[in-house]
Amino acid sequence: MDPIESKVVRGMKMRKDPAREACFTVADTDDQMISWPDWSEQSKRERIHRHMNNEMTTTEVAAQCLADFPDTDWDLRMELARQVWDESRHCMALYRRLKELGGRKGEFPIANFEWAVSSYLDSVVGRITVMNRTFEAGTMDLMAFIPDGWRQKANDYETAELLDAIAADEIQHVRFANQWVHKLCAKDKRNLFRVAQAVSFMDAAQKALAPPEGSTNLMGISVEEFSQTAPINVEDRRLAEFSDDEISTLLKQHDLESLLEQQEA
Repeated sequence: MDPIESKVVRGMKMRKDPAREACFTVADTDDQMISWPDWSEQSKRERIHRHMNNEMTTTEVAAQCLADFPDTDWDLRMELARQVWDESRHCMALYRRLKELGGRKGEFPIANFEWAVSSYLDSVVGRITVMNRTFEAGTMDLMAFIPDGWRQKANDYETAELLDAIAADEIQHVRFANQWVHKLCAKDKRNLFRVAQAVSFMDAAQKALAPPEGSTNLMGISVEEFSQTAPINVEDRRLAEFSDDEISTLLKQHDLESLLEQQEA
């Protein structure tokens, strides 16, 4: 693997941002972003614009795995290649929708945090642990309710249906990562250490870049107010082959054990 170009943000060394067209303003932290908690026309465009770049970032992480780890098992390379195809379709679909709503690429700042963290790791098992099994799984939790927000608050059924279609693909991206993390760790016990290193690095990066208490974005809106959190999506995590023990641990971390009881009732 070629040497990784890096950047330092708040004392954290991560991978340098991927190339972007000159029209884009690239941010490193949430306080350098623009967002609104309402459902105004500009807020809707910003949400789609942000999601569009997130899908492109995920495309690039998967593609970079193919470039950086050419000796990876063929079946895993095929899963990553399919993911590149899926994520690129998602990105283009969101771009079309953005333009339909009167938006344009580069209209709002973007951030490439998931790329900077995931692609800095020096093993494929570390990257799919962080990007797919963690970041994509978190998106899967969010996508359980985001489309309903577009229906009920924005009265935008077209965008909601697009997001539903994207969410269906994400389950497989998390599933194959779960399967391959287990396979690679069973094949080589050193991969357990690589997984632990990857998770530790991700946790350190999230802590370093977390917005200070009381910080605001470029519109003067509290970053904490806009941050999106979601309950653990038990049903989809099971489809993505998280074990019941893993799901139970996540629910306990969020004091949400009652959700599992409801699922089992």
